Amino acid sequence: MIRLRMSPADLERMRFAYSPLAEVAESVYVLNSGQISVLHRTWYDLIRDRLDQVDMALLRAIVPAPRPHVAGFLLSGATEPATSIEQQLRLVGACSRERLRADLLTVWRGELPAATEQVIADGGQRIADVLWRYWTVAIEPYWPQIRGVLDADVAYRAARLAKGGIATLLADLHPELELAEHAIQVASTRAPADHDLRGAGLLLVPCVFAWPHVMVDPGIDNPPSITYGPRGIGELWPRDTAAAVDQDALAALLGRSRAAILLSVTMPMSTTDLAGQLGQSSAAVSEHLAVLRRSGLVTSWRSGRRVLYQRTPLATSIVAASGGPVTEQLA
Repeated sequence: MIRLRMSPADLERMRFAYSPLAEVAESVYVLNSGQISVLHRTWYDLIRDRLDQVDMALLRAIVPAPRPHVAGFLLSGATEPATSIEQQLRLVGACSRERLRADLLTVWRGELPAATEQVIADGGQRIADVLWRYWTVAIEPYWPQIRGVLDADVAYRAARLAKGGIATLLADLHPELELAEHAIQVASTRAPADHDLRGAGLLLVPCVFAWPHVMVDPGIDNPPSITYGPRGIGELWPRDTAAAVDQDALAALLGRSRAAILLSVTMPMSTTDLAGQLGQSSAAVSEHLAVLRRSGLVTSWRSGRRVLYQRTPLATSIVAASGGPVTEQLA
């Protein structure tokens, strides 16, 4: 059992952050485990022929699987939803060999293989360079979709927080988490540990490749954080939406472009995301979204500097009636 003791100051500073680097590390863990979940099988089929462009031997040396830990330097740098992979990899590149060794000794349980020793000797910048290459091959092409899942999860949990407070927020975050006696308790096979956050606050970091696990960083070298799998992963991987609505009933009702948009916003997406996915201009997508919003078929909200759009229950019922694909609407 891991206990994170929280003061009122910690509760006030609880917030969400996104970590592109955690998506990289956890997806590498999935690959190295050799057990690709059915939820990520489409992703694997999309990227596997491109993995020979990446030094996967180095990644196996720093992200072995199965192991109970991911190196702390691979969870660093996430501070807000706008955190970028460039920011995080700069921190990795600047890691001292002492920090790399300490984190990797924890991962490897005190015995470093020769390949890992060589990675440490080569330094943090070599690791950052390989992680960047992996990002461009395996994660960046799908980041808009991944971010849409994260945005939807945070919107859902913010509503839970407003409705019932922190206990309600945590109630369905992960089955191994519970709030008890001013502390968050995490069931774990690791040795029992008790950590006082001392006003540092707590980051909640949704990560699609973390599912079905939950990771706790008590804040020794990074801000305290809990990384968990968000809702909606089953609808993550891309489909050829535009082709699907070419001549169907939904396209006849709304027009091809608006039908394609409506099918795409199962998960929250921005105007820019939609324009890139559908091959339309941002201005055209914005105009279509305005019509769909006035008609009660999409809803919108601001997330940082982005405005996100998601279809409404009314729109979902219309999609179902037209014979299109339907996803359970996030409450």
